Formats: sequence, structure tokens, C-alpha cells
Amino acid sequence: MPLANSLPDADSLSHPEARYPLDLAFCTHCSLVQITETVPPEKLFREYLYFSSYSDTMLEHARRLVEMLISSRNLGARHLVVELASNDGYLLQYYRKAGIPVLGIEPAENVARVAREERGIATLTEFFGRELADRLRAEGSQADVVHAHNVLAHVADLPGFVAGIRTLLAPDGVAVLEVPYVKDLVDRCAFDTIYHEHLCYFSLTALQSLFDRNGLEVRGVERITIHGGSLRLFVGHPGSPPAASEEVRSMLDDEAGRGMGRPEYYEAFSRRVEALKGELLAFLGALKAGGKRLAGYGAAAKGAVLLNYIGIGRDLLEFVVDRNDHKQGRYMPGVHLPIRPPEYLLEAMPDYVLLLAWNLADEIIAQQSEYRRRGGRFVVPVPEPRVLES
Repeated sequence: MPLANSLPDADSLSHPEARYPLDLAFCTHCSLVQITETVPPEKLFREYLYFSSYSDTMLEHARRLVEMLISSRNLGARHLVVELASNDGYLLQYYRKAGIPVLGIEPAENVARVAREERGIATLTEFFGRELADRLRAEGSQADVVHAHNVLAHVADLPGFVAGIRTLLAPDGVAVLEVPYVKDLVDRCAFDTIYHEHLCYFSLTALQSLFDRNGLEVRGVERITIHGGSLRLFVGHPGSPPAASEEVRSMLDDEAGRGMGRPEYYEAFSRRVEALKGELLAFLGALKAGGKRLAGYGAAAKGAVLLNYIGIGRDLLEFVVDRNDHKQGRYMPGVHLPIRPPEYLLEAMPDYVLLLAWNLADEIIAQQSEYRRRGGRFVVPVPEPRVLES
């Protein structure tokens, strides 16, 4: 598969694209689900085209979480909040507006520049791990809150990353982590969230094992809807209050009861993915054979995976639109569909739009009310292809 966020420009289309194996494995020892190929992080993250602030859903999600933590932990000017993989400052901006000191750590230089220059967020352009955590601690920095949202899955050295959180976190501090939940991936048949940036796919069972081995405790857990289904963990030093919640124990029991620690659970998922491939191709092919024009919405990584794995190219879709102007004018990896601004939907008026960013369906549909009013319709590809009703 090509790299899902490596969007070629017009000058690059004639050059071969780098492709890497994309195989999923299950560890019977620690229950971790992971891919088998680790692409060097410098190749994936030094220049990045994903900006969290382009999603209203992400901004509202961040704002609500920050308000909850400020209130529940009585945060103020004497505290420090650090976010690992802080992107363009989409989350830390809400702490900063409340007068709380912040520090972002973001390895993508172009994204970190936006955080510093447009939002005034102090941001280190580095990869986080033991070494950086030791340096910050030696400089006198300890965080009352550490955020790590949708980054743990990107990390090759999981023990080093968690040990770094332990070093950076104040004795009574809390680390808040959000990770895509492997149960939701399986339930939704969301195979398109499997790509080279996501090295791991977590159950709570695997996460508890990871934190226990590296000197931290999972105190609380919530299931949240962001990114098609995620876990939000609250993690602290052993012995500091509060104790692990009933939700933690209940979820661990539920995972054991569902067989999430056995290979058969994931083998059944594999068979569902293979079946979906045939169903979606037949569904779109029938629309095309009936004279309908089709496009896609969302030049996201999951869209690149879906298009390349299923085999959906210019023979079925005419173009893809995306709200992120950093992606507009480029092409989807592998299949080379051109990426246009969302306004192009009204100009071209395809009959159907395949929702590649299906996790943001409500937001996208609300923004595209005029397209729907003119008769345009949206297709959701997973867990089975279906047309959204008006």
C-alpha cells in the first residue's frame, strides 16, 4: 500500500510511489494488535498534511474536554499542561485562553509552525520519548496534565513513550490519552483505519498491560465516538488517588467475555473485510453502470486506504473533495484522484458522493445541505455500503 497521507502533487504523478506491506498481527501474550512494518517516523511525520483545526468536530471535542479538566482539577496559572503530538494547537489553545501555561510537542515542522505563529502556542519540534522527557524534567518542567491524543498508535517504542510520560507527569498529575478502540474497529468493519502511521490497535487489556509494565496505572476509561470509536484513558502514578474506577474493571471483564484476547476474534474480522470489498465494488459499479456520476468526500488517510484496498479509482470516482486547503490541488495516493475544495461539489454536481471520511458524516452532511437540496446523495461505505436517506 502507498503511504496514506503522502498526497502527490502534479509534478510527482509520473514518479513511482513508495509502497510498503500492510499486514495485521495479533500477539497472544499481551493482546496487542499491530502491523508488521514500521516505516521510519521521519518519513511519515516531519512534513504532515493533517491539521486538526479543519474539523469542527475535533475543535468542539477538544474544547469540552479542556473545560472539564480545568473544572475538575481546578487548573490555573500555577499549573502546566503538555500535549504530545499537539498538531496545530487545536487543543492547547483553549488552555492558553484560560490563562494556563502550555507546551506543545509536535514533530511535524510545518504543523508546529502554525501552532506557534497563528495560535501563540509554545511548541517543540521533536519526537517525544524518554530522552526528551528527561531533559524537560531536568529543566524543571513537570506537567499537571499530559495529553496524548491519537498518537500512541503511531509510536514504535511504546515502553519508551510511556516511560517518558511517567517522567514528565507530576506526582499527582493525570495523563489523558485517546486511542482508537479495536473493538469499534472490528464492530464497524473499519479496516480503513489500518495504515502505516497506526502501528498498534488497542484494547483496554493491552493498554493496562503496557502501563503496568512501565510504572503507571489506568484509573479511568471512557468510550467516546471520535474517530469512529475511541477510548479515553485517565492515567496516573501508582498509589496516587483516585483508585481505578469500576468502568475499568467492567471493560476488562467485557473484553475477556468477547474473546478479544484470542486470534479467532480477529480472524472473523478479516473475513468480514474481504466480503465488504466485494460488496462495495458491486454497489458502486451498479451505480456507475446505471449512468450515475460519483465523487468522494475526504482526502483522509482512511479514504486512501479504502480506495487502494478496494480498488476504487478513476473508473468509478471523478474526484475527491476536502476542506483542508493544504490538500487541495494534490492527488490521492495510489489511485491519483484529484483533490478539490468542497465547493466543487456544487459546480460538478455528481449524483453520489462516497463518504471517505465517514467518521465525520454528521459534520459533512450539515455543511453540504445545498448539495443535498439539489438532489445529491451520500454513500457510507462501512460497515456495509448504504445510501444515506434525505
